[in-house]
Amino acid sequence: MVKGKEGKARVGAKVSKDDVKRVAAVARLNLSGKELDRFSGELEKILDAFRELEGIDTVNVKPSFQPIPMSNVLREDKVKPSLPQAKAIRNAKNREAGFVKGPRVLDR
Repeated sequence: MVKGKEGKARVGAKVSKDDVKRVAAVARLNLSGKELDRFSGELEKILDAFRELEGIDTVNVKPSFQPIPMSNVLREDKVKPSLPQAKAIRNAKNREAGFVKGPRVLDR
């Protein structure tokens, strides 16, 4: 949500490039200038949709947890031959102890 200096949401505020940069930084995405422009517009449309939903009066509306009856979609588990581990990871650039080693995504 777009927030002001006080950390409170700005109602009807435009999504700025800085807002998109902050979201991208959290997601560890490197966005180009074109992408920043594009995503600020797309995020603004999403927030507008939520603003519209917030205006709907739902005081006398009962919750509808599952409007469509559910049927059992489970199936029995069956053991099938799978790709050998060595073959599955042979094209991985970084391997360690039989596993694919990826970049660290969480800072400690």
